[in-house]
Amino acid sequence: MSGIQEFIANEVKNNDVVLFMKGTPQFPQCGFSGQVVQILDYIGVDYKGINVLADAEIRQGIKDYSNWPTIPQLYIKGEFIGGCDIVREMFQAGELQQHFQENGISVRGAA
Repeated sequence: MSGIQEFIANEVKNNDVVLFMKGTPQFPQCGFSGQVVQILDYIGVDYKGINVLADAEIRQGIKDYSNWPTIPQLYIKGEFIGGCDIVREMFQAGELQQHFQENGISVRGAA
């Protein structure tokens, strides 16, 4: 495993919720990353944002790690959830909130 793959694996394993994105949670630099940030902020879940634009190795490395071609990528408890479309669909169906709760991650909007 390369150094960058180890870095990514470490981030995914040591943080309950990780979003690999273009830009930062405060300043998303693409619309898709921005949508996922809005959803996570709305749900009120704590997460770590990793800016793939800051490091070309991470940008390519995360695609190799997940075998998924696009950014953003959301991980919950080490599990790859998906990109913007999947996250949005899960959120709209109420499945994303449920998935967080099932993994013991508190959400603000939980009834």
